[in-house]
Amino acid sequence: MAPTLLATLRPPARPEVSQEGLTAHVSAREFSVFYRKVEAVKQVSFDIPSGLVTAIIGPSGCGKSTFLRAINRMNDLIPGCRARGELVFDAANVYSPEVDVVALRQRVGMVFQKPNPFPKTVFENVAYGPRLQGTRDRVRLASIVERSLVKAALWEEVKDRLSENALGLSGGQQQRLCIARALAVDPEILLMDEPTSALDPRSTTRIEDLIGELRGSYTIVIVTHNMQQAARISDLTAFFYEGVLVEYGPTQRLFTTPEKKQTEDYITGRFG
Repeated sequence: MAPTLLATLRPPARPEVSQEGLTAHVSAREFSVFYRKVEAVKQVSFDIPSGLVTAIIGPSGCGKSTFLRAINRMNDLIPGCRARGELVFDAANVYSPEVDVVALRQRVGMVFQKPNPFPKTVFENVAYGPRLQGTRDRVRLASIVERSLVKAALWEEVKDRLSENALGLSGGQQQRLCIARALAVDPEILLMDEPTSALDPRSTTRIEDLIGELRGSYTIVIVTHNMQQAARISDLTAFFYEGVLVEYGPTQRLFTTPEKKQTEDYITGRFG
């Protein structure tokens, strides 16, 4: 085994997380996702702890994005997609017929790979979710918009541009706007699917710094191909391969002394 797999990675500056005593926010129990007859996620079982950043890594097509989208049932929009097993959130199986999917998605926000602001003003992008929830008071909406943009580290850059079309923002600003839009409905969990893959290095650093600032206030689950990014920003890491959860544990341990040879091979670039 390589003496230190993090030789080319910058390890997190915070202490290693112990999985003991953590409160699970989402729990997968023998959970599978099928695209018609193809099992894309294969009976995975692990807990995603509250208030921490969990990274999901693995090669393309390994099921990591499929699992991420399962948490707020975005896969329901794909014809022929179905789930089996349990994905527990708030003491209920997310896939139970009694679950209100609209309410679930308000509590579990999502940021996608490419920035996708609405062709509306900056203000209306952030106010969109609260309006859907019934907030009509302009003063209240303005307060929510400002608070959300502050949390997304974007307020100072756009406070004088709230009435401008959001499509005029830079790519990095658009992605932080999408994060603000997700935060505006006060979610408990924030899902991020390759949120920096379409951004330049400077914008990527801003998003990574933002994730660090949001840690503790939200449970964050991020899918990333970038090993350095996973090492820098996450507390725990799950390695998926061909739909199987190969290894899961504290990021520092998984990147320095992985238990599985397959994990070491992927992290050191021998495959993937």
